[in-house]
Amino acid sequence: MEVFLKFVYVFLVGGALCMVGQVLVLKTKMTVARILVVFVSLGIILGAAGVFGIIRDHVGAGITVPIVGFGGVLAEGVIESVEQEGFAGIFMGGLSAVAMGVAAAVVFGLIVALIFKAKSK
Repeated sequence: MEVFLKFVYVFLVGGALCMVGQVLVLKTKMTVARILVVFVSLGIILGAAGVFGIIRDHVGAGITVPIVGFGGVLAEGVIESVEQEGFAGIFMGGLSAVAMGVAAAVVFGLIVALIFKAKSK
């Protein structure tokens, strides 16, 4: 039963984030790019406030899979690196924390681009 509740929490939190994004697309004049920036900024704010880790511990993928998770990991990486490296950690921490995700996105994007052909509209 505990595993089932974990799935419910993940679904509810991830679904709520996606719903907020969809409402912003439909009801405002914000572009998708601006909404992504808002979500990443929200993740950075939650990570810097120390709340992102608490939410992640309770709902897991519900918060980490959407783009909010990218911002949260970015902020946590900077904080951890500043504690270890000092001022230089501001510049190194975020990049090292998200490097694996960015590299995976680039590699998988390349693979998909090689397999499929783009069609002009």
